[in-house]
Amino acid sequence: MTAPLEGIRVVEVANWLAAPSAAALMADLGADVIKVEPPGGDVFRGFVLRALVDFDFKTNYAFELDNRGKRSITVALDRPGGPELVLRLAKTADVFITNLIQERREKYGLTEEKVRAVKPDIIYCSFSGYGTRGPDAWRPGFDYAAFWARTGIMGLLGEPPSPPPLCRGGQGDHTTCLNILAAVLAALIQRQKTGKGQHVEVTLQATGMWTIASDIQAALVSRMQPPRHDRTQPANPIWNSYQCSDGKWVLLVMPQPDPEYWPRFCRMIGKEEWITDPRYATLLARREHSRELVAEIDRIFAEHDYAYWSRKLDEYGLIWAPVATLPEVIEDRQAREMGWFTTIEDERYGAYETLTTPFKLYGADIGPRGRAPNPGEHTFEILAELGIEGEELDRLATEGVIG
Repeated sequence: MTAPLEGIRVVEVANWLAAPSAAALMADLGADVIKVEPPGGDVFRGFVLRALVDFDFKTNYAFELDNRGKRSITVALDRPGGPELVLRLAKTADVFITNLIQERREKYGLTEEKVRAVKPDIIYCSFSGYGTRGPDAWRPGFDYAAFWARTGIMGLLGEPPSPPPLCRGGQGDHTTCLNILAAVLAALIQRQKTGKGQHVEVTLQATGMWTIASDIQAALVSRMQPPRHDRTQPANPIWNSYQCSDGKWVLLVMPQPDPEYWPRFCRMIGKEEWITDPRYATLLARREHSRELVAEIDRIFAEHDYAYWSRKLDEYGLIWAPVATLPEVIEDRQAREMGWFTTIEDERYGAYETLTTPFKLYGADIGPRGRAPNPGEHTFEILAELGIEGEELDRLATEGVIG
């Protein structure tokens, strides 16, 4: 089998998560991804995961995840000759990805116009928090800010009166990387048809709004803010979470007005009389009496453990899922059977498990191509491919352009 992006070269001038993780997926698809880093490496290399205080991480596995399968060249963009070297590299590329804000692209001469001048049919992908136009185009935007808070997601979540919750690190970045991948692939297909490159622009803000597009659409029509979810008084008591006797939680996800779920649920919990009880017989009635109904369901679920309820829910054909912990997620039999994990062989840190490409192409060779590179690990190899050697190579090193 061949890899879908075999023969495609991607030059990445980006750091942190979103753009690099999109480029990592392109490497999974067979592209030759060249990561341009400053001397010392991408700033994210120095980010230490502190979520598990009792675990001594030997390396930054988050960085490894988002940079696997790439080659690295270190270039000082702030030195004379640095941007010109990147442009020479872009001349050999099909895709140029950057998350430099517009001001820095202009400062370093890596705008779309400059890059397209050396490679007219290149796909130029700019990623940022808010975009290249408007009053906040200058504003840096991590996913906590541009994806989570400003798009309205944060304000919709959490139960009143608790403060709105933070997202998990990289949650918005890894969602946005899929938009970057899709847009670049679409641009490559268009180039096949027209012979012309194009500017692809992806933002954290737009992606965040798209993830809650149903709520955004409702707001566009109503100009209103929906209430935050209160599990003690939900609009639909069988679209809610409940705790089992052993402390585990299950999430029921049964849409109404489907007429089948409520009777089946009542039979499962031994409350068949609720089917015709005027307090609960209709969705409107259940909504009006949801606080007392949820309290009753809470009491019933607290009588048995998770194993009991998982069997009963499946027996009655109801839609539900466990509220899983991460140790449970990584041992999930369904995820394992589907092959969503793979092993990276790394001579530096030893073999370790990682997430594989988050989609399947059964007729193509896709998946991680190897570990993430060390900073500048392939600098001389890449320069040799550009025909840079001898005196020119010595000059670049002496002047600090490469490091």
